[in-house]
Formats: sequence, C-alpha cells, structure tokens
Amino acid sequence: MSIQLSPPQLLLVIFLFFILLGTALLKLPFASTQSVTWLDALFTSTSAMTVTGLIVVDTGTAYTTFGEIVIMALIQIGGLGIMSFAMLIYLMLGKKIGFKERLIIQQALNQTSVGGVIRLVKHLFVFSFIVEGFAMILLASEWIPEYGWKDGLYYSLFHSISAFNNAGFSVWPDSLMGYVGNPLVNFVISGLFIVGGIGFTVLTDLWYSKKIQKLSLHTKLMLAGTLIINIVAVLVIFFLEVNNPKTLASLPNPDKFLGAYFQAVSPRTAGFNSLDIGSMEEPTIIFMILLMFIGAGSASTGGGIKVTTFLVILFAVVSFLRQKKDIHAFRRKIDESFIYKSLAISMISVVLIFSAMFLLTITEKEAPFIQILFEVVSAFGTVGLSMGLTFNLTAIGKCIIIFVMFVGKIGPLTLAFSLAKKGTDKISYPKEDILTG
Repeated sequence: MSIQLSPPQLLLVIFLFFILLGTALLKLPFASTQSVTWLDALFTSTSAMTVTGLIVVDTGTAYTTFGEIVIMALIQIGGLGIMSFAMLIYLMLGKKIGFKERLIIQQALNQTSVGGVIRLVKHLFVFSFIVEGFAMILLASEWIPEYGWKDGLYYSLFHSISAFNNAGFSVWPDSLMGYVGNPLVNFVISGLFIVGGIGFTVLTDLWYSKKIQKLSLHTKLMLAGTLIINIVAVLVIFFLEVNNPKTLASLPNPDKFLGAYFQAVSPRTAGFNSLDIGSMEEPTIIFMILLMFIGAGSASTGGGIKVTTFLVILFAVVSFLRQKKDIHAFRRKIDESFIYKSLAISMISVVLIFSAMFLLTITEKEAPFIQILFEVVSAFGTVGLSMGLTFNLTAIGKCIIIFVMFVGKIGPLTLAFSLAKKGTDKISYPKEDILTG
C-alpha cells in the first residue's frame, strides 16, 4: 500500500528527516568537544535547519570543526531549501522535472504559480554562491590578518553562509559584539542578511526588469517596505538606546550609529548581535519583538509573517477606515484571496506564539515574562536573538521552542494545509449580519 502525500506533507517529512539526520551527526563522538545530550543536539540541528540561530550550547566551544561543518550544511540546506537542492541534483543528472516536482518547489519557495520555478532555482544557487563567495573574500581581508589563513578563511566562510541564510550562528559566544565599531564586518554581514531576506523572487525580478515600472507589485512592496522599516528601525533604536550606558552610550560617537544600524536591521530574522540584547531598554525590546514578528520576505532565507503579509493587512485596515471597497498599492488592486491568506497567516502565528508563551510561563517559572515573549517570537521569526533564556530552558521548554522554530520555518499555512482535510463548499447558506467591534 503506497502512501500518497500532498506537497506540504512531503515537505514536512523531508524537513524532519534532515533535522533528525543532523541530530545524529551532531551526536557522533568526533562532532563535539563536550558531552552534548540528544535533546541539545536536536535543538541545535533544528535551529540550524530552520536558520534560526538560537543555541543551548556555545557553537564555537561545544562542537568540533566537523560539528560546525554539519551546522553549516544544515544552514545552507535549510536556507536555500531542501527541494531546491533536490532539483539541482536532478538537473545535474539530466533528469526531467515533472509537474508534481514543480508543485513541490512552488510550495517550498512560496510561489503563486509553477511557471518559472526551475529558472528561479537555477538563479537561486548561482546568485547565492557568488554572493557568499564574494562576502567571504571581503571578511577574509579582515579576519586573515587577525586569525591567520586557516582560521581567518574558515570564520569568513562560516559567517558568510550563516549571514546570507539569515541563520545568526556565530563561532564566538558574544556573536559580533567584538566588531561593533568595525564598518567592514557590519556592512558585509548586514548586506548579506538583507539581500538574503529580500527574497529570490525579488532578486530575479530586479535582474530581468529593465525599468522600475516593469517590476512586479510584490517586488515594489518588498523594496519599499524593507527600506521604510529599516530606516524607522535604525532611528527608533538609536534614540531609545543612545543614553543607555550598557549599549550605545559607552561607544565612541561614530560607533553609536553603526551599532544602532546593525541591531536595527538584524531582528528581521538575521539573529546576529553587536550589542548586548539583555542590557537593552524594555521599549527597545518590545520594538524588536515587532520587527521579529514581521520578519523578512517571501521566498527568502528569513522567517516571520513576512513583510508583504504585514503590508497587505495594513493596507486593508487603511482601506476599511477610508471606507473603500478595494485595496490598492502602486496603482494595482490586491485580490481578496491574498487578504484572507495574510489574515490566516497572522492569526495562526499569533495563536502559536500565545500558546508557546502560555506553556513556557508554566515550565520556566523563574523567567521574566518579557524574556519568554522575546524568545518565543525570536524562535517563530527564525531570528535567533536571545535575552539569555534559551541557555537555561528546561527540557520541556526546549521542546516547545523546537516546535516553534519548526513551524516558523515551514510556515503556519504549510503546517495547516498538511494537517487539514481538503473540502469543498457544496452548500450555500443564507447571509446574516453580526455585530463586530
């Protein structure tokens, strides 16, 4: 008896397989320098595969070079997509890509149609490897003089892969706090995760479109949304933290803005930090939680509800307040189906976050509520920033965060579609008004 799996279900199964494979590899005797439990190995594997970056053991000290290479491989596979790698192997072997495989790629890359998905996969790999390689060279120019050829190149490769895939893993326990005033490291790393977080659909559209007017609505929304959110985030974090002696106030004037810039763009799923997150002001933490919830772009290496989802809901609210029937952006009408989808994604996400918070307040009784909220949203948005709670999680707490990271990566709707039974509306009922608000 053969089991027929839908594309969302197949993605779940393959994703779980790689997480379990990574767990087994990280448990090998030569993968770690200290005793790592099965649960900690599973947590690390899930965090790498979901390109989150939350850790329960320090990556640079707990794992050997082999263990770190396993983590790098999981980050690359999780960031660029399992099915993308599968299709690359198919193409290299000269195999024909059938319609079912194209449907799975469409689901994995969150595309609206199967048309052009193979071309997107090809461009995805070429662009990714070129960008990662170029960034590695730039970082190596900084780290080879500091650490030598062997370590300098290795650190450059590790952080290039981690940054482009929005993973946030670092070989240093304080992430990039040692380079808070280094322009090259700050701009190369931030450039990587911003480009990786925009989405491959946008990058392909930019490559082929000769004029701005020819860009798709999705591309215009992503570019405008990313620019506006980043500018607002830099200004907000700068003014909230400029007088905090534990973060920006202790830095020289040129480094203050650099620190604010990096920490403002990082919460949109990157997970690197150049400032101490646990020492930030509470309003800053709350603002960063909002950024982590919004996340990056569709078909990108990042997580969150996605920028376009946030914008569609925002436009819908504005249109309702203005008593307009249709929702417009850049002189284009947004179909109602995308509004329903955006609302579904947001609602499922809120329920997931609330449920995880509720459970963690039971299992982590000593933890402050703001830390629990921050950690859960960081896991959901596959960000990886932490206020220090992850290291002290109970066994049940780790399992909860593992599940949140998993759902955050595959997407709330993918999980819902894989579990829900397909139905059709065969009966139409009479309409009746209800009171709201």
